[in-house]
Amino acid sequence: MRKLLILMLILGLPSGVLAAGGLKSCGTVECDRVNIDLGDKASLQNGARIFVNFCLSCHSASYMRYNRMGHDLGISEELVKGNLTFAAEKVSDLMKAVMPKEDARQWFGVAPPDLSLIARSRKPAWVYTYMRSFYRDNKSPSGWNNVVFANVAMPHVLYEWQGDQRAVFKKDVHGVEVFDRFEIERVGTMDPKEYDRAMRDLTNFLTYLGEPAKLVRYKIGVYVLIFLAIFLVFAYLLKKEYWKDVH
Repeated sequence: MRKLLILMLILGLPSGVLAAGGLKSCGTVECDRVNIDLGDKASLQNGARIFVNFCLSCHSASYMRYNRMGHDLGISEELVKGNLTFAAEKVSDLMKAVMPKEDARQWFGVAPPDLSLIARSRKPAWVYTYMRSFYRDNKSPSGWNNVVFANVAMPHVLYEWQGDQRAVFKKDVHGVEVFDRFEIERVGTMDPKEYDRAMRDLTNFLTYLGEPAKLVRYKIGVYVLIFLAIFLVFAYLLKKEYWKDVH
């Protein structure tokens, strides 16, 4: 009886309690842990704001509509229309990038990918670590590089928030240069903890984008667990009634 109750309690825990963002290797470095919690509406709303203001200029999320996002995240249609639809005419439009792909190829050498499924394909921990791993590189066309995605074409669009950092490399036992640490060259408008929280919110939102139906499943799951808990009580009482004459 006790084991069954514990199992039901574990299955009913919010996603953020059990999910660490899917740890794995991030290129030549280890991914950092990130707390993914799709029940944190404030985090998802802030992540949506960051995505629309800083990512949607180049990157699409073409599997998502503005009004669906607003409904899922508890944002009214008026707020969506007034604050989040800079790249669209109607709230029912898909979240497509402002920049034409042809222009992007000419400026960056490659068209920026659609980010609808980036957190599912790369895993949240990779996205979180990547957004915190840009560094100044004078040899790069954009002036930026990234220890997670070497020679990436994307510039660091959030450098004002994070500031400028320099990557320090050292040679391993085989004489190969490996990443060692970052050194701050210019302080940003956010302190490191604030920036990490902002990138956690953005990663949280991108995780939602990859599978919006999770929010629906979590709601249904709560009702299912309540039903099972009630049914368990009656099943236990029935079991006692059937077995009372055996002892």
